[in-house]
Amino acid sequence: MRVERRVLKKDEGEIKLIPQSLDDIWHLQHIIDKGDLISSYAWRDISNSTDKIRPDKQEKKKIWMGIDVEETKFHKFSNRLRITGKIRTGTDIGQYQTLNIEPGSEISIFKERWKKDQLERIDDAVKASNQPKVIIITIEEGEASVGILRQYGIDESFNISLSSGKSGGESKRTEFFADLVKQTVNLFSEGTKIIIAGPGFTKNDLYKYIKERHPQLVDSIILEDVSSIGVSGYQEVLRRGAIEKIINEDRLSKETRYIDILLREIATDGLAAYGMVEVKKSNEFGAIDTLLILDQFLRDKRDLSEDIDSFLNEIEAKGGRLIIFSSDFEPGKKLAGLGGIAAILRYKIS
Repeated sequence: MRVERRVLKKDEGEIKLIPQSLDDIWHLQHIIDKGDLISSYAWRDISNSTDKIRPDKQEKKKIWMGIDVEETKFHKFSNRLRITGKIRTGTDIGQYQTLNIEPGSEISIFKERWKKDQLERIDDAVKASNQPKVIIITIEEGEASVGILRQYGIDESFNISLSSGKSGGESKRTEFFADLVKQTVNLFSEGTKIIIAGPGFTKNDLYKYIKERHPQLVDSIILEDVSSIGVSGYQEVLRRGAIEKIINEDRLSKETRYIDILLREIATDGLAAYGMVEVKKSNEFGAIDTLLILDQFLRDKRDLSEDIDSFLNEIEAKGGRLIIFSSDFEPGKKLAGLGGIAAILRYKIS
């Protein structure tokens, strides 16, 4: 994310941004609220009054316009955020317009009240743009799953299996490695890091294959032991701190660590509360050390005009920390199953 302009007076004002990746588009979904004034370029039909033969002829022009947000939709597979609302500035005032925001788009966000977590999210996105891309290969004999670390989760890119058949032996295994590496290289860019993880020795054999055939990739590789591949394998990689060997603790590693702590406390009837009723009660006693809240839960509360932000500010004023979970990855899904909000406590309350 790149910040082009920031003009704030207290909590009110405009921030102009240029998202640079799919991660940035995802961040914007959780920064933009209903009622915000969002401005960007859009194509509109403009009548050509100078055309005497066809006075009603329409032509499309790219126009900078602002809309009052009514709806946002994140389309991960088309790399865009669609923002819909009535036009406030530009042309055709009062009509509906959808702004399609993609990496490289200019977007201005004006809010009457910027929330603390929204400003922090912009700062996080700016910092993350300077961090290396991370590819995670989870592999066992004859099967591999490959994903890219995003700020909202592990985006699984492809799965590959060793072709079946009684003959072939080592040549088929070599072909499997070759196909796996070829597809992985297509995801690779300058500065990319690769984590190869899995049970047994297959990951070591893959590393040897890469060292022999693609020595330029070797310095980018970290090996990690995990017990399975796919989604559970990705989670193990995060738990084991492999990402922190490459970059400072990212939001996903933090979410994984804290959901594990929470679930352990719940299982032992320890220092945990979950669901809005229990969390509110814990806050009344000043017992909250760390609040875990789902991004979609927070967004829904804000859309319903519930004063969730005063509640969060109260927790922070009492010394509590706030961690916002992505609803798109496993830790967030586990938190959703607990009501979307939970807390790790300083002490147990009755």
